[in-house]
Amino acid sequence: MATIEQNQSLWNGDYDWCDAGEEWSRRFGNSTAQWWGSLMPRVHSFLPASSVLEIAPGFGRWSRFLRPLCEHLVLVDLSQECIDACRELFRGDAGVACHVNDGQSLAMVPDCSIDFVFSFDSLVHVEADTIEAYLKEIAAKLKPGGSAFIHHSNLGEYARYYRFKRALPKQTGPVLQRAGLLDNDGFRGITMTAERFRMLAAAAGLTCQSQELINWASRRLIDCISVVTLAPARPVEPMLMKNPDFESDAARIKQWAPLYK
Repeated sequence: MATIEQNQSLWNGDYDWCDAGEEWSRRFGNSTAQWWGSLMPRVHSFLPASSVLEIAPGFGRWSRFLRPLCEHLVLVDLSQECIDACRELFRGDAGVACHVNDGQSLAMVPDCSIDFVFSFDSLVHVEADTIEAYLKEIAAKLKPGGSAFIHHSNLGEYARYYRFKRALPKQTGPVLQRAGLLDNDGFRGITMTAERFRMLAAAAGLTCQSQELINWASRRLIDCISVVTLAPARPVEPMLMKNPDFESDAARIKQWAPLYK
């Protein structure tokens, strides 16, 4: 279980932020290539926007790309270390507000004030209770017509396999994974699935417009990108896509990225 306490400890002291999160974009080449080659094509219809909220920005890897595309950017993270880094990154910019939270609440954000909520490569590490809490908060913070783009875990779809892997002796799992005999779990929340996200969104008064199931340093589709909006008068059947080529796309982006620095 990826608890709030584990995440708080990991990202607020235990983890070495010497590369400011850039290490997670290396298989795309770098974060710039990943943003323009992978993320911007997925969020272009929501941007620019007047007000954007980013949940769990870390050291601002995506925040620096979001900032020119909005008038007001709100950054919320449970890690004081991360928020301090974001405040330094945007020092002197009155259009950016940075807040430390408890890992679930957005109480510092006024209701009905946000056009677009963005979270990528962060909420994959939380369990269903945290996703449920954030979806309830997002429903309150979005303006009418607003949307949220949330990258979360789908590890629960393979819960039996990954529970077996996590039950192996401490040294055995990593060795078998490096040998290609076990699949990566990436410290994902094991209680989350795409289906559960849809149910939690509906309970919060949100409608899931689309879901893209992706692999992430794995063969299995352990992640999901979900787009939600405030629930319309009529139910909407979400568009669902299984994309086992996400890792292949990353390799292709890394291949051409050096040509266009």
